[in-house]
Amino acid sequence: MSQVQRHPLAAQAAEVLLERLRAGEWELGHRLPGETTLAAQLGVGRSTLREAIRELAGKGVLESRQGAGVFVTALEVAEDWNAVLRRSDIAAVIEARTAIEAEAAALAADRRTPADLRNILRALTARAEAGDSVEALVDADTAFHRTVIVAAHNDILLEMFNAFVPRLRRAMVEMLRIKPIAHPAADQHAHEDLYVAIRARKPEAATTASRVHLTALKVALS
Repeated sequence: MSQVQRHPLAAQAAEVLLERLRAGEWELGHRLPGETTLAAQLGVGRSTLREAIRELAGKGVLESRQGAGVFVTALEVAEDWNAVLRRSDIAAVIEARTAIEAEAAALAADRRTPADLRNILRALTARAEAGDSVEALVDADTAFHRTVIVAAHNDILLEMFNAFVPRLRRAMVEMLRIKPIAHPAADQHAHEDLYVAIRARKPEAATTASRVHLTALKVALS
């Protein structure tokens, strides 16, 4: 049975626990042994064990339930969003963004409020008036798409979109400097189609407008 040998003890205890989880010693949803037993198995004090459990709880692997014990909630630490995005190519990022935004567009068409609609239109106008600066256009475009997702009234979709923005912004700025938009008016019109569909409360049309635009973006960035 693995025991902790070196410092820092809490970090090593957490790693040993994670190794045992990966090895299948405890299944998803199962309760870990009592604190005294587990500390003895790891060769650490109870305070060190508690710190290790807190570390894994913070990573979503364990959950302490008052009066019930510590339970397994995942068998692996979820990789950080930023690390995933850094490793992914731009095409994969846009594919994921398409999945998010196509659904968000449909929800926005169904749930948008008058205030949402005003914000989308304001962002659409700002996009048209962004001028010749590549950075300004990219930022105005991002702001427009964010207003659509905000209108979907789903915090998770918004959080996911926000995670994509830094990676995508760099790629779009670099791409547009090398290869400017061939038909700016048509590109703006594609965004107007999305706004019109949301205003008309047509979820299917909104999804189609979002998917068509982002598919074209993927081709341009590939």
